[in-house]
Amino acid sequence: MPRPVTLFTGQWADLPLEDLARMAAEFGYQGLELACWGDHFDVQRAVDERDYCGAQREILVRHGLECHAISTHLVGQAVLDRIDERHQAILPPRVWGDGKPAGVTTRAIEELKQTARAAQQFGVGVVNGFTGSSIWHLLYSFPPVPTEWIDAGYELFAERWNPILDVFGECGVRFALEVHPTEIAFDLHSAERALQAIERREEFGFNFDPSHLLWQGVDPVEFLRAFPDRIYHVHIKDAIVTLGGRSGILSSHLPFGDPRRGWDFRSPGRGSVNFEEIIRTLNQIGYDGPLSVEWEDSGMDRAAGAREACEFVQRLDFPPSKLAFDAAFEKA
Repeated sequence: MPRPVTLFTGQWADLPLEDLARMAAEFGYQGLELACWGDHFDVQRAVDERDYCGAQREILVRHGLECHAISTHLVGQAVLDRIDERHQAILPPRVWGDGKPAGVTTRAIEELKQTARAAQQFGVGVVNGFTGSSIWHLLYSFPPVPTEWIDAGYELFAERWNPILDVFGECGVRFALEVHPTEIAFDLHSAERALQAIERREEFGFNFDPSHLLWQGVDPVEFLRAFPDRIYHVHIKDAIVTLGGRSGILSSHLPFGDPRRGWDFRSPGRGSVNFEEIIRTLNQIGYDGPLSVEWEDSGMDRAAGAREACEFVQRLDFPPSKLAFDAAFEKA
């Protein structure tokens, strides 16, 4: 069976779920990966209101859509981050509260625990998201960064996330970190270190997104090969590096879509990600979950891009072979 092709709703949170579900079905998607913001999936209502999950699921069913994962990128970011005014724009008021950092962190941790319970209630087994990072600002080691500061960052990750993952384990739900700049894991080596920090507990794995690896110079296929048992979800998202001698991969403080940037996101199939090798490697490691389009392309109409992306992924995917192509020549 081909993998279901779904659409991540995070970049569509300005639309009511009813409208987006209708559009996604028209585009050809088989499901939605629901963001825990906008009106797409409200964690607190899912836990507190008996009929909420059924009502959200009914919207999807009405349009012939499935849901395999929900996503809590925004609140997850506040678990480890050094909280400042920027976070108010991405957090629900109940988590932001009075904005005092210690309280924001505490409320974000509790919201992540509730998200595991909400996922269980909704009937999905994966929650995608971010962890945040207390040490991302130390990425470039000048002034020189003591090694123990980095060690402390991973220790803090374990301290704050293990209690969250305990609840995920109780609920039979897995957390899939989208390996990404500003997170505790942003490339292959930092992902390995994050796993070590939590003693490789099974509740924690990865939402594989090749776009964030590509522009850093990391081979996405090597990431899959390094963590074959930890790929809990897959985003189909493209990127392109456009170094022209004036900019670098640090992007010069230029916004997405600015042609002077050294890299940018592109609609799937219009960038530099080698999706052919990714599909082949997903087949090799036995991943049979959804291929979820996270559509971001500042230079392309959103609706046209999402429709094209769905068609692209449906053409791209193929099942693994059940026998060698030259098996007919083997002796009986």
